[in-house]
Amino acid sequence: MLMRSIVKLLIFFIFTLSATKIVAQCSTLGLTPATAIPVCGTSVFRQDKVFDCGGQNVAHRDCPIGVTSDRSFWYKFRCFQSGTLGFLISGLNSSDDYDWILYDVTGKNPNDVFFDASLQVSLNIYGTFVGTSGGAPFNNSPTGCKAGASGDFHCEGDASGNTPFNRMPTITIGHDYLLMVANFTNSFVGYDLAFGGGTASITDPKDPHMESARAACDGTQTTIKLNKRMKCSSLMTNGSEFTINPPLANVIAAEAIGCTSSFDMDSLLLTLDAPLPPGTYNITIHTGADGNTVIDNCDKGVPNGETIPVTIFPQFPTPMDSLTKPIRCAPDSIQLVFKKRMRCNSIAADGSDFVITGTNPVTVINAHGVCNAEGLSDVIIIKFAAPIQTKGNYIVTLVTGTDGNTIIDECGKESVPGQFLPFSTKDTVNADFAYNIKWGCKRDTIDYVHDGRNEVNYWKWNFDDLRSSSLQSPSILYATYGTKTAQLIVSNGVCRDTSSKFFILLDNELKAKFEATAVVCPGELASFKESSIGHITNWYWDFGNSHISNLQNPPAQTYLPSRIATDVLVKLIVTNNFGCKDSTYQKVKVAGSCYIAVPNAFTPNNDGLNDYLYPLNAYKATNLLFRVYNRFGQLIFETKDWTKRWDGTFKGQGADPATYVWTLTYTNIDTGKKIEQKGTSVLIR
Repeated sequence: MLMRSIVKLLIFFIFTLSATKIVAQCSTLGLTPATAIPVCGTSVFRQDKVFDCGGQNVAHRDCPIGVTSDRSFWYKFRCFQSGTLGFLISGLNSSDDYDWILYDVTGKNPNDVFFDASLQVSLNIYGTFVGTSGGAPFNNSPTGCKAGASGDFHCEGDASGNTPFNRMPTITIGHDYLLMVANFTNSFVGYDLAFGGGTASITDPKDPHMESARAACDGTQTTIKLNKRMKCSSLMTNGSEFTINPPLANVIAAEAIGCTSSFDMDSLLLTLDAPLPPGTYNITIHTGADGNTVIDNCDKGVPNGETIPVTIFPQFPTPMDSLTKPIRCAPDSIQLVFKKRMRCNSIAADGSDFVITGTNPVTVINAHGVCNAEGLSDVIIIKFAAPIQTKGNYIVTLVTGTDGNTIIDECGKESVPGQFLPFSTKDTVNADFAYNIKWGCKRDTIDYVHDGRNEVNYWKWNFDDLRSSSLQSPSILYATYGTKTAQLIVSNGVCRDTSSKFFILLDNELKAKFEATAVVCPGELASFKESSIGHITNWYWDFGNSHISNLQNPPAQTYLPSRIATDVLVKLIVTNNFGCKDSTYQKVKVAGSCYIAVPNAFTPNNDGLNDYLYPLNAYKATNLLFRVYNRFGQLIFETKDWTKRWDGTFKGQGADPATYVWTLTYTNIDTGKKIEQKGTSVLIR
């Protein structure tokens, strides 16, 4: 214990003397917070070996000595269900000493763990010698967070109560976490990292899919956007997991985008052996030779056979499509929007690709795009030498700039000079608005409020594209639930502004619903499953058998059968967080018997007793077919519904008193067994 403390104190002093000094880093992914390894709660992650790589001290609290990131790997995960987190770090060499720190980095730069100690969630740097002299091994494996342990930090040494295990911390849904695991022992042997034992979930429930596809200009490459991040290693680089239909080209390569600095990706690039002509194609993903399609970090794969469309467009010069309205009435710039992305290096930096004419002189001094990593932009921002201070009308015209061209799109097509777009300048108004919801049980009311600043004298509200209002602050009654939209246009007679369409969720819908056993046979239980809609806080069940329950999903119920089948009314009343109630009812048929049989005689004389011939009590029958034949083998009655009975007539006339042959086939609902029966019944008059 003493030697370990001395070693850690030496490390602390070295890093204190130069807080910004960073020991030489290794390039292997996972050795830094920014390249952390994504992990999932579904399987044990094995780190086969540890690298002797240096790292700076990490920020922490509670322990007096510094904690280094030397010889460490970093792991990242997101919480998908709040609760407690349990994990175990088990060294493949049981005598190795492992330190670890868990950080909550939600909304943070991963490298903040080096500077912000408030991100710490749990820490354990416990370690003690198991020998009697120098050089004996440490003993700190396994370590982690488990049930029955206590404390959110344990420092170095074997003081009373110190332990390699912390209590399981509570993590929060939607938060992102980093876990540093450092091997303090001079060993290159790795460890197993397993999550489990807590109530939280770090397993992403979202199923992986291909989201969209975009083709390159010449039709030889296609970028596929995935709906979530997935493992880089699951993509076969020869592209054999993908096919194109119609099959006018073959996929010959697949590249995971961004995987030089990460273990996972959210898009990939397919290369074809021939350009595709203009048209719409389908890209299909298949299980590859590696036994999977593309899998996420929890080893769930995109469904085999999933297809997405991709369109190859004809190549034409890209026109100036539209102009974003100036955000104020004294603008110093305007923004052009294009349907295709434009090459940033084709935009003359001095703005000479554009000329502005109009009410007052306007000098363009700069133009630039909002460029992505490929050097492309679908907007161009044109900067003025000075704001346009007065109301006026203007035209921006595309010309050949000092760079010898106008602007060139991603497909290499130069836009035609002479194109123009108009714009105007006005005084500033703002169409932003506020709202307040008055929650109700059957209807909700939303009070909308605009402040009327800057002499606004015109309001035009649009609600759900169905209703409108010209009031400054209208109140709108909603009789339905769900997402509502509102938009406002304001004007002071000079300047006009339109708010973005605002989406408001009315999620207080309440509807009682449940599923129930339709028929209860003697000796059977009736089960009930609640499926109501709403933020429900209370359930009240009345089962019609003198029993009630306040559970969401109540226990199964028993019913006493009578000689004749009876319908029992089951009622559910639900209450939501606003105190609103809704109720629903269902009938449960309590059968006196579920034994299926056909009478050997019947008397169709309309006295209410044995007037019909049919299979009795066929509640548990499906795919039923009942037929009746006369002594000549002639079919005189047939039904697939056991409640539709033979009344002893044939072709509108009463059948003769005689013995009739019947056949019955059906499948037992409970056992799935097919039953075939045959017998005779006597018609007595």
